[in-house]
Parts: sequence; structure tokens; C-alpha cells
Amino acid sequence: MLRYRLRNILLLIIIVCFTFGCGSKISRTIIPDYDNKGIRLVALVPVKNKTNDTQAAPILRKAILEELYFKGYPKIPLQVVDDKLTPICGKNTACADKDIPPEAVGEILGVDAVMYCTLAEWKTSFIFVYAPTTVSLFFELRSAKTGETLWKTSYKVVKRDYDFTRKGLEMKSCQTSELAAYEIVDKAMSTLPNGPDFPGGPLPHKRDFLGLW
Repeated sequence: MLRYRLRNILLLIIIVCFTFGCGSKISRTIIPDYDNKGIRLVALVPVKNKTNDTQAAPILRKAILEELYFKGYPKIPLQVVDDKLTPICGKNTACADKDIPPEAVGEILGVDAVMYCTLAEWKTSFIFVYAPTTVSLFFELRSAKTGETLWKTSYKVVKRDYDFTRKGLEMKSCQTSELAAYEIVDKAMSTLPNGPDFPGGPLPHKRDFLGLW
């Protein structure tokens, strides 16, 4: 009896794996004349979180900021962005729950563009000895002058863990979720054109950001 039960579980795992495949999808849209837009200063507003994990969005926001910096866009401190937007959003990360026009952000912060991100999925399902973890993010960069979308992308990844105990699966899936999130940030941001401060790029025409740059 036990042998047949184990066989059925293994068959279920095989069916699920083949049904869902390797589980990674990415798409990108960018305006043809992006390089002529003079985008240098990018404000990263709080990540909109549509999941139940309250800790995920702030972690992702910091990771995205680092990627922007490595892509050649000056690092505008997140706390500065939040403080300056307080009159519009209120305290903490309320901006994540509001659709703030990029023109309004640009007027307050003096930036060229605004990055909006949405954490759409961050979940793990437990099926016997198998646990698929799904993470998906949406990114959109909009002009602070015109409001037009300059670049946008979305990325979804499904990672799979196996263990003979529920506790083991939970421990593995927790680590997998973080790895999947960082993979998404890395892959998605790689589709964003390099900024003017990227090493080896042309010398940028710098402008002031709140008198700090």
C-alpha cells in the first residue's frame, strides 16, 4: 500500500514538472529614441506590493536601486525620495498605494524619470514533497516631463524545491524566494539601457538634483 502511495506521489511530481516547464518569462518594451531623451536622474518610488509578504517590497526596492546605480544612473537615496514625497503620500511607504503622476514627482525632486515597480506574486505552494515558488515583478520607467512610458518590462520565475518533510520544504522555499527575487531584478534590469554615467559611456551633461549633484 505504501509503495503504491509513493509511486503516485512521484508520478504527480513528474506530471507537474512537465506541465509547468522551467518557469521563467520576460518581456520588454522601450521607445525607439530612448538614448535621445537625456535620462540620467531616476527617482525610484516605493514598490507596490500585491502580495501578503510585507518585507519583500522594501528589500526589492533596495536591490533595484543598486541595479540602477550599476547601470550608470546616480543613486538618489530612497529616504530622500520618501521625505520629499511626504506632502503627497503621507508618511512611511504610502506612495506605493497611490498612482502618483511622474510629472508631480519630477517637479518635487527635479529628476528626469520615475521608476514604478509592482510585486505581483511572491508565493509558495506545498504539494507533498514538492514546493514550487512563484515570483513576478513589473517595472515601468516614465518621463518626469511628459509622463510617457520610456521603458517597461515584466519578469516571472518559478523555482522548485523538493524535500521529504514540510519543515525542510519551508526552509528551502524561503531561501528560494529571495534568490528568485534577486534573479528577477538582475534579469529585468539588464534590459534597461545603460545610463550616461555607465563606465565607458559618453561624458554626461550633468544637472543638479536638489543641489546635491
